[in-house]
Amino acid sequence: MLLIRRIGGIEGCLIRSIFSFHNQEGESIKMGLYQQIRDYKAYNEQEEQDKRMMLQFIERNKDYLDRTNEAGHFSVSAWVVNPDRTKVLMIYHNIYKAWSWIGGHADGEEDLKMVVMRELTEETGVKQARLVSEAIFSLESLTVDGHEKRGKYVPSHLHLNVTYLIVAQEDEGLVVKPDENSGVQWFETEKALAACEEEWMVERIYRKLVEKSQKEEWGG
Repeated sequence: MLLIRRIGGIEGCLIRSIFSFHNQEGESIKMGLYQQIRDYKAYNEQEEQDKRMMLQFIERNKDYLDRTNEAGHFSVSAWVVNPDRTKVLMIYHNIYKAWSWIGGHADGEEDLKMVVMRELTEETGVKQARLVSEAIFSLESLTVDGHEKRGKYVPSHLHLNVTYLIVAQEDEGLVVKPDENSGVQWFETEKALAACEEEWMVERIYRKLVEKSQKEEWGG
């Protein structure tokens, strides 16, 4: 869990002013993501609270895009649907051992749209896909349990996740990325939810994404 301490008094003011000085240079370069999140209209209380935390995290951490911040960092996910919104593209994630959405770490890159399209191709082989909108589709903070990756232990941490809605064609060839997943498959929407064994993700995140993707403002 990410712990952010409030510091009061003169020392706190000094620390905040120093922190702000460090952040100003980064914000002048990376204000885009902060602005996009600030302008995003939260869909429900979960998104409202996560949006607030994300903005605070950016304000207080100059390395918010990097995995070097072991407490938490930004990630990006793709909710990939077919043109008539009846199916969802999922991968079988090797670490989570569950069917899940597609995505990855920001790794210092602020252009999360570019990152998510790259991750989609790398993890599934899909190349002919398009963003439904340049706008953020969803926000969520996600806990990640400690795990082994490539022989190294990764401590438990937080993913501050930005999601984009993407449309792809079902007839495009799919490719597994063995070091990340062991399956890539189109599911009918309800079957996708049933296939995922992460109950919290299904009830709190995936059902929300299905509901939003059907709305008129998102081309549903």
